Amino acid sequence: MDVFTTPSRIIITCHKWLSPALQAEVKELGFSVVRSFQTGVELSGTVEDCIRLNLNLRCASQVMYSLKAFTCNDPDELYNNLLTLPWENFIAADGYFSVTSNVFHTTIQTNLFANLRVKDAIVDRMRNKTGKRPSTGSTLSGAVVYLFWKHEEAEIFLDTSGETLAKHGYRKLPGKAPMLEALAAATILSTKWDHQSPFINPMCGSGTLAIEAALIATNRRPGLLRSNYAFMHLIGYNEEVYLKERAKLTEQIKEREGLQIIASDRSDLAISTTKTNAAAAGVENLIQFATCDFEKTEVPEKAGAVIMFNPEYGERLGDEIELNATYARMGDFLKNQCKGYTGYVFTGNLDLAKKIRLKPSRRIEFFNATIDCRLLEYELYAGTKREDKLSEKQDV
Repeated sequence: MDVFTTPSRIIITCHKWLSPALQAEVKELGFSVVRSFQTGVELSGTVEDCIRLNLNLRCASQVMYSLKAFTCNDPDELYNNLLTLPWENFIAADGYFSVTSNVFHTTIQTNLFANLRVKDAIVDRMRNKTGKRPSTGSTLSGAVVYLFWKHEEAEIFLDTSGETLAKHGYRKLPGKAPMLEALAAATILSTKWDHQSPFINPMCGSGTLAIEAALIATNRRPGLLRSNYAFMHLIGYNEEVYLKERAKLTEQIKEREGLQIIASDRSDLAISTTKTNAAAAGVENLIQFATCDFEKTEVPEKAGAVIMFNPEYGERLGDEIELNATYARMGDFLKNQCKGYTGYVFTGNLDLAKKIRLKPSRRIEFFNATIDCRLLEYELYAGTKREDKLSEKQDV
């Protein structure tokens, strides 16, 4: 069985509620989505297809290629099922592999035990077939095998990604409470931004939103910033296929003349961190940086522009009291200085969001780690809403 050319079920995982953005990405790449669920999407393809997916996706975590689904009632049944798979065709006898899992079964108290049974089956099979055995460990630097086992249903996959795709590889300095790169990309892809009009990010922190906006606007894909994937350590890997796909990433970069992405923060350290991370991502020259309070941020007067905040949520009572005033000022700033824009506030505190005193036109659900969050959208009309509608009628 050549996994690089044999189609099978592919599961692409993502963080909770990123699947709508992930599904749109997968379809944009020309793949048909079989189904979408809260933490991922399913499609059909080969490991060669997985190469393209790994290099291009912004919102994904792992790209999994299914080897076998089976009924499983205990660890011995797990071992015996995996012993039948031709692991000698997937992993080099003198290679290295890791095992990861998500297990929900009464016979398993810890995933580590399930991982051990998977490892034992692979090693025993390969020792019997080749007389050798590969090395194993916890670091995801080689081939990676993934087990999903819930109740009586189990499935074993080749994880073609290895280290998570959700981190895009440019964040050299994390800053305070950084936003996950995949989450930042998903929030931006969920907005009405046209990737050409100004994108303003006050209170930028470590700069993840501004950097992801620059990467998206110029069609720079995450694969440009990464050189090791788990698929590279499977038998049958053809480096020429990878190099061809990676070359496409460079060819499809778009030059956006006059693009305005503005990142501001009152902290010198935050702006310094953002510059460092932007340079690592190769987009430092595409972002305008400003050290100032958000109310002093430049707001260019251009149609289709977007302004996006990711303020603190307030984990302690004292913080929340102080943030009441901050959120109120944000609302005043959006209403008075961002007319004609579409405004967005990403927050995990809807009580604080009420202090903005503007009615959201959309509320898009996300999770930031374990925090239930919303991306709130505000239509910031240049005049009153009534005046804007009257103007539209006159134009007609």
